[in-house]
Amino acid sequence: MLEIYDYLLFVLVIIAFITDVKYHKLPNWLTAGGMAVGVVYHLIADGINGILFAFFGLLVGGGIFLILYVFKAIGAGDVKLFAAIGAFVGVKMVLYIMMYSIFFAGILAIIILLSTKTIMKKLTIAVFQLFGSLLSRDFRKLEEYKVTKATRFPFMYAVAPAIIAVYYYAFF
Repeated sequence: MLEIYDYLLFVLVIIAFITDVKYHKLPNWLTAGGMAVGVVYHLIADGINGILFAFFGLLVGGGIFLILYVFKAIGAGDVKLFAAIGAFVGVKMVLYIMMYSIFFAGILAIIILLSTKTIMKKLTIAVFQLFGSLLSRDFRKLEEYKVTKATRFPFMYAVAPAIIAVYYYAFF
């Protein structure tokens, strides 16, 4: 059965989806507010056990995605969003949501590459950029490639179906 914090999470994700798709940015008031609401809700509902549940979920959600942010795979807003998601659902659920998000992001990237019919060109350029950067030990061109030419899309396109899938399998 769904709890109040599940519905609060759904509201957070809907707002995040709209703002990420429209502005390609997740505002700090949304992500920080989500973290605060998750922690405070669990503190009120379950006391010290609730705050530990929320805090560890926040750390795991934000910490693992911080590693992806360091490698420029996702934006800082996504890191903060997953910290907020972790504060709502705890460690176990946030790990499932992260796993499904990465899975759906891979599927979307493949669909985008196949639909643009430039998959071989992009893969060839990416491989040459990677090997050139490795051989020269200069990763500036690779970073420039990721920003200007790589296939990018709002990560919320992957997060929303991931949350739907996790909740479907957890509750139905």
